[in-house]
Amino acid sequence: MVYRLEVSLPEGEVLEDWLQPEWCNLRFFAENPPKAEFPEGPSVSGARFLATGPTSCPTHFLLGRTRMWGVGLLPHGWARFVGAHAADHTNTIVDGEASPHFSRLAPLCEAMCSREHSDEEQFAFLTDFFRKLANPPRDSARIQKVHEVMIDPRLLHVDEFAQRSGMSKRTLERLCARHFGFSPRLLLRRQRLMRSLAAFMLEPRTSWSAVIDGHYHDQSHFVHEFHAFMRCSPSEYAAKPHPVMAAFMADRKRVWGSPAQTLVSP
Repeated sequence: MVYRLEVSLPEGEVLEDWLQPEWCNLRFFAENPPKAEFPEGPSVSGARFLATGPTSCPTHFLLGRTRMWGVGLLPHGWARFVGAHAADHTNTIVDGEASPHFSRLAPLCEAMCSREHSDEEQFAFLTDFFRKLANPPRDSARIQKVHEVMIDPRLLHVDEFAQRSGMSKRTLERLCARHFGFSPRLLLRRQRLMRSLAAFMLEPRTSWSAVIDGHYHDQSHFVHEFHAFMRCSPSEYAAKPHPVMAAFMADRKRVWGSPAQTLVSP
């Protein structure tokens, strides 16, 4: 999944936003790299190549005038192009050029962290690079099947998750830890939260009660889960500025049919 962002601001001004839980993302900045941080984790500033692993919490960032190319790696993309054990890299953010796990992708900086090339030239460089980088992983078919089952909004329990994926619960747990980063149970909880959050972001004038997923027992259950993932209450999150996420989710829905990366079909 490839996307480009252009931020036009007066010199010295910055915008602020909070990324929602997502899969791995690689972001390349032409100038003014952001400051990005997790609520109780690491912070990175000044990295022209910013890489994040799968997340279950918001990523706070401050961003000035810049041009950015992003690549979202779904679990199959993580297995193919990164290959590390995903559970070891959840809720992490690093300078991609300095990380041994992402350094093989650092040659992308030559073309992507620059304004000297057209959109068409940069996109061609990016796609050509990934096509030549690695073959599909050995677990390709199983990763795709698990991902396909996981995004079904009717899926509620881990037992059914394993059964529909065609494997035992223990095998499912191992595969999810290696390629998805989280346990099957947490993945289902994250999907439920993201369905609710995405619905609200697309209709910000509606109430939370009108968009919360039907699998929550009641509103207090939803608020508890929202705190667990987003580190704030739903009303606190709604009151924060979301200039980037609001624009991206609307465009993502229009182009890909899904407003959030975590809800995209494999």
